[in-house]
Amino acid sequence: MEPPPDRRYSRSHVWAMADGHGDARSGLTHVPGAFLGDVVSVELPPPRTEVSAGEPIGLVESTTTVFELLSPLSGLVVAVNPETESAPRKVTEDPYGEGWLLSIRPAVREELDSLLTAEEYVRFVGETLYRP
Repeated sequence: MEPPPDRRYSRSHVWAMADGHGDARSGLTHVPGAFLGDVVSVELPPPRTEVSAGEPIGLVESTTTVFELLSPLSGLVVAVNPETESAPRKVTEDPYGEGWLLSIRPAVREELDSLLTAEEYVRFVGETLYRP
């Protein structure tokens, strides 16, 4: 699976995409999803929570491990995907669609632009996963 080119990516495997209304929708990339297996629960901060880029914002728990989510941006959580509670498997089954996690109102708009492009993320993943 290739990461969509219309988003930006963090080195912690979380994507962010401007929604056209000043907020950024965010989710887990396909990379950790390939290792997680069956996701059984997702823990996210509630709306109106202040988050900081690179800081923990939640957990994705599977039958084999727990993945700590780090915020791709600093700002305010404005929405959480209700599907992640009732159907947590969507986080890995459709990571760039219905499996999105939350929306953040960025504190600094330029922060989104500073994340990796899809092409840069692919290079980063290759270097990270295949490093001797």
